[in-house]
Amino acid sequence: MNIENQQRNPVLLIHGIVDTEAVFHKMRAYLIQRGWSVYSLNLVPNNGDIGLDELAKQVADYVTATFAPEQRLDLIGFSMGGIVSRYYVQRLGGINRVHRFITISSPHHGTVVAYGSRRPGCLQMRPDSIFLKDLNSDAVMLGQLDFTSIWTPYDLMIVPANSSQISVGSEVIVPVALHRWMVTDSRSLAVVTKTLAKPIKLPLLNKKSSQ
Repeated sequence: MNIENQQRNPVLLIHGIVDTEAVFHKMRAYLIQRGWSVYSLNLVPNNGDIGLDELAKQVADYVTATFAPEQRLDLIGFSMGGIVSRYYVQRLGGINRVHRFITISSPHHGTVVAYGSRRPGCLQMRPDSIFLKDLNSDAVMLGQLDFTSIWTPYDLMIVPANSSQISVGSEVIVPVALHRWMVTDSRSLAVVTKTLAKPIKLPLLNKKSSQ
């Protein structure tokens, strides 16, 4: 087990809008108990007052300050944090640092809930926003790493819920009732652990499964 643990990448957790790193309290403890080194940061501000591209720069700065240049990472983004993480991976060089990338209930194609605010970060998360169109224009690059999207069809924050689908990597449906439960439900935690533990085989074909 010690050898296995030494071969594991550190895991970086990126929270969603109006959340803090505390949203990952259960997931962090779950992963640490199973031998992973887990890191997280608080995105500031967390309410959409600045663009997701600006928040992604905070992720990039954190990675640079925390990890050695040769250290590869596994990245998990929840909700808005998944889109922030995508910008880091696709636009700020994260593609060269990340091995496994998991998004959990992230609005890859936007959410109508974002129409409730005109804050810059919310404008970027609206369906068909220029920001998301740009990211999705070359989403195929995510196939260069081990990418997985986990989502629930019952999501009331990501509307429509299937906005969390993306035509690259793997897809896992975990049918929990509430958006926030996606980072605490035992089924989600099991999927995350299984995904982080699996060997990397690239390139990946799109695969779909349910839990």
